[in-house]
Amino acid sequence: MGFFDFMTEEIAIDLGTANTLIIHLDKVVVDSPSIVARDRVSGKIIAVGREASMMQGKTHENIKTIRPLKDGVIADFDASEKMINMFIKNIPALKKKWFPPALRMVICIPSGITEVEMRAVRESAERVNGKEVYLIHEPMAAAIGIGLDIMQPKGNMIVDIGGGTTEIAVIALGGIVCDKSVKIAGDVFTNDIIYYMRTQHNLYVGESTAEAIKIEIGSATEDLKSPPDDKSIQGRDLLTGKPKQVQVSYREIAKALDKSILRVEDAVMETLSQTPPELAADIYNTGIYLAGGGSMLRGLDRRLSQKTDLPVYIAEDPLRAVVRGTGIALKNLERYKSILIK
Repeated sequence: MGFFDFMTEEIAIDLGTANTLIIHLDKVVVDSPSIVARDRVSGKIIAVGREASMMQGKTHENIKTIRPLKDGVIADFDASEKMINMFIKNIPALKKKWFPPALRMVICIPSGITEVEMRAVRESAERVNGKEVYLIHEPMAAAIGIGLDIMQPKGNMIVDIGGGTTEIAVIALGGIVCDKSVKIAGDVFTNDIIYYMRTQHNLYVGESTAEAIKIEIGSATEDLKSPPDDKSIQGRDLLTGKPKQVQVSYREIAKALDKSILRVEDAVMETLSQTPPELAADIYNTGIYLAGGGSMLRGLDRRLSQKTDLPVYIAEDPLRAVVRGTGIALKNLERYKSILIK
């Protein structure tokens, strides 16, 4: 065992719909968009991550960009495996090795995932040389990453708004007491913006542009305390077919996103209504914790707070909360044995 241990490297992976993050030796060594570009003729993967995401929406017929994960689960098994493989090969410390080391991995998965989808993640990991593979539920990882002591007999509520899913969970005693996974998250927000620009401005914008709008002026309410400046957006005019530019304010984006945010609110309310009374009492005192990229939407914390009458806190560096928690679970395998899925 000693020799095998010496040959084993430990990595923690947050395999997200929008971004994949990998921690190795307590450092985030990979933080890239979950996207690959494939050559249609040879079938070879020509780019992954940031490089592939720059190609998105700008490809000719011989290049196809693929997002291997959809709604938090693997949709394209082959592409996801190649993507994970290329990310792992790019880890600086592992590049120096002569031959690929055996890997002990902890990977996080959405809480609403099926057995079959779970097996897909596990098989992907085993095919990239994962000898010991543990899975951890996303809200759990987020809670650990936020710095909560999840083993205590105390209730904590986590809302993790990712790219493909929003995970809502009440956690106590190292387990998920009640949870809800809804497929309304960052990707849906982006599509809402595309639809709004089409219908209100007759402007056809691509996914990358819509995402940039969301990040720069996206908002969950129409009355922000410190509003962002208006943004000029370029796209194609649907009436004339010419490229054109329009000015858009954060208020319009708030309108565009309103329906989807309502659905997230409803899911939070529903989870609260299923919470056992003792834990509800705890949550009244501790409030709700937000993690994931979607939690950075301006005014969302205030809006959720008004809806639930609870204090709402955003994790620091919310995009990395989940992978941080996964990394902590990896370092303290013994302590977190009970919450990892072997």
